[in-house]
Amino acid sequence: MVSVEPEIRVVVVTFRSGDIIGNFLDTLAKATSRSYEVVVVDNSPELDAPTAAAAERPEVRLVRPGRNLGYGAAANRGAAGARGGWVVIANADISFTAGSLDELVEAGERWPSGGAFGPGIINPDGALYPSARDLPSLGRGAGHALFGWFWPTNPWTASYRRERGTPTEATAGWLSGSIQLVRREAFESVAGFDESYFMFMEDVDLDRRLGVAGWSSVYVPGAVVEHLGGHSTKRTSRRMVVAHHRSMLRYLCRQYAGPAYLPLRILLTVGLSVRLLVALAAAKDSAGARTTRTAADVLPVARRP
Repeated sequence: MVSVEPEIRVVVVTFRSGDIIGNFLDTLAKATSRSYEVVVVDNSPELDAPTAAAAERPEVRLVRPGRNLGYGAAANRGAAGARGGWVVIANADISFTAGSLDELVEAGERWPSGGAFGPGIINPDGALYPSARDLPSLGRGAGHALFGWFWPTNPWTASYRRERGTPTEATAGWLSGSIQLVRREAFESVAGFDESYFMFMEDVDLDRRLGVAGWSSVYVPGAVVEHLGGHSTKRTSRRMVVAHHRSMLRYLCRQYAGPAYLPLRILLTVGLSVRLLVALAAAKDSAGARTTRTAADVLPVARRP
């Protein structure tokens, strides 16, 4: 008997997500009529009972690296060896609506040059999240990074998030990494996620590299999911604040590499380090004695080519 490879591999990266993985799998079952398999990559230090129970489902395979690989590295581990045409990479706190995954795949069939596809993402309060954005240029990226946290309506953030106008199916610079459908051929052509990003900005970097390789990133608002939001980062908000700033700095500095841009990288480092200090002061688990040390850890990135 010849086994048929599933059309879709769904990779879900978890970290102490036992209380929500069941909802993810239950809603996924209603999201597509196509054949699929699920790979759960559990970055948690210990296996919780609900995740172990989820692994007993026939469509699920559990991968336990034994340490927290970070989001991109875990997603790469889960996508390795896929044979179907499509790979979904998602957080465990995604709740699918009926038919939403089918909508994404159908969009993929309409856009043969599309490498990544992102749905319309609804917050728990019902608001549409701006999940399709322009790539951060120096002006937009710096303006959003420096002013977005205290002046959310600033023009750089509004442009970066594409918050003006009615959402339509169209190409975007990048799509939210909370859930993307990627064409396996495209994903493999750029070697997946850059694993030097532990968390945050790996989605921006992936979609940028897809664009360089000739693939489009396509926003599909007709496919709707709900994002419960931040489940894996709630318990470690201070660590995630640091990771976010480090990743932003790494991304921007890589766009302006080489000796000629060293002054610019230093300026970016100083600006983002100040922003980090302020953000840490507001973080619910911040500790002043460790804040200065953390900011200093970010500074050396500017010297890297």
